[in-house]
Amino acid sequence: MYQQALALRKRLLGDKHPDVADSLNNLAALYKFTRRYSEAEPLFQQALAICEHTLGVSHPHTIKVRGNYARFLREAYR
Repeated sequence: MYQQALALRKRLLGDKHPDVADSLNNLAALYKFTRRYSEAEPLFQQALAICEHTLGVSHPHTIKVRGNYARFLREAYR
């Protein structure tokens, strides 16, 4: 379902929209939960890059995604 939401948002909004970043973040979190770390990391990176570019580094959503990515890094690389 997360993959479908991501594909739909990309098609409707374009690759660099904050809602696409939200879908990337959600899919990455699912992959993290299922320990699919090699699939999760690039999605977190893409989500963060989109947020920083479109919303700015201090926007609450950017901060949330950065925190999710940081937690992922701690868990995946213990």
